[in-house]
Amino acid sequence: MSEHPSDQQFETLAIHAGQEPDAATGAVVPPIHQVSTFKQDGVGGLRGGYEYSRSANPTRSALEENLAALEGGRRGLAFASGLAAEDCLLRTVLSPGDHMVVPDDAYGGTFRLIAKVVERWGVRWSVADTSDPDSVRAALRPETKLVWVETPSNPLLGITDIAMVAEIARGAGARLVVDNTFASPYLQQPLALGADVVVHSTTKYMGGHSDVVGGALMTSDAALGEELAYHQNAMGAVAGPFDAWLVMRGIKTLAVRMDRHCANAARIAEALEAHPRVSAVLYPGLPSHPGHETAAKQMRAFGGMVSFRLADGEDAAVELCDRTKLFTLAESLGGVESLIEHPGRMTHASVVGSALEVPADLVRLSVGIESVDDLLADLGQALG
Repeated sequence: MSEHPSDQQFETLAIHAGQEPDAATGAVVPPIHQVSTFKQDGVGGLRGGYEYSRSANPTRSALEENLAALEGGRRGLAFASGLAAEDCLLRTVLSPGDHMVVPDDAYGGTFRLIAKVVERWGVRWSVADTSDPDSVRAALRPETKLVWVETPSNPLLGITDIAMVAEIARGAGARLVVDNTFASPYLQQPLALGADVVVHSTTKYMGGHSDVVGGALMTSDAALGEELAYHQNAMGAVAGPFDAWLVMRGIKTLAVRMDRHCANAARIAEALEAHPRVSAVLYPGLPSHPGHETAAKQMRAFGGMVSFRLADGEDAAVELCDRTKLFTLAESLGGVESLIEHPGRMTHASVVGSALEVPADLVRLSVGIESVDDLLADLGQALG
């Protein structure tokens, strides 16, 4: 494990943490150790602690060290997907009979995991508007062990005051988990604000190129990190060596990509807010956003995700998704290319009929790093 000064800046850590030149060859990029098992020098004589790639792999270890450094944590763990990371976390910290607080705006896959899988295991949950401290307090129970937060949230771009909710959770004897996928660690570092665990879909901004699926957990709690690592190995949904390498490659340019994502998204949000066919724009960088001041306090910038509502309703929203040319109609987000989707029928179909149901007239944009003038022109022609 390499050591990096705590005062190194994010951009430096993204490129160097866990990325020491290969000792055998001097290769400046960590190799892809595409191997399942490792030769032992006598029974129990492990080289570098490696015996079997589910338990540990040098390529994944490099990524995990990098992930921990970027979030300012003591332990990082890489998984086969964001949901695999969430599943490991929930089964590590919760037991049958425990209770958790779920946000009223969250990724549909997270809600499906909690409501359709974890609930069957005997874990109960309540919904809260995590942007409202009183709503969080009202959702707590004596058996609450976990408070879950997304900020910015998916797909309504709600903002939660992480430090405030961390204090509320701590006072109730519960852990705070923050899904930091929309912000990325470049824009926001929840552990420094009091969160116990950060979760990412590394498929999104961390990988950044729509060519890998992965997930991650980061924590500053060394004991919890050991528990999570035990369950990661016991459950086995680990990131493969090539996937880990792709995420590391993406992370090296995360800072410069996020700067462009944010700049483009801000321009597009302002243009949409002025368009007569748009009834509301949900982007925390706009002064009109109710969470704008909180976002400005805890984020470096406001992200590359923009959601908006069409004044003419659901059919108009669906039609718009079919009319763009540069914005590709597709699920997922965080890649260099711009995407458009209809959450109610796509990413959030699993929350229809629940407290997390999203407006039918909502459109979500993942704003890429193309020329913003070309993106504006595409939205302009699609809106008519």
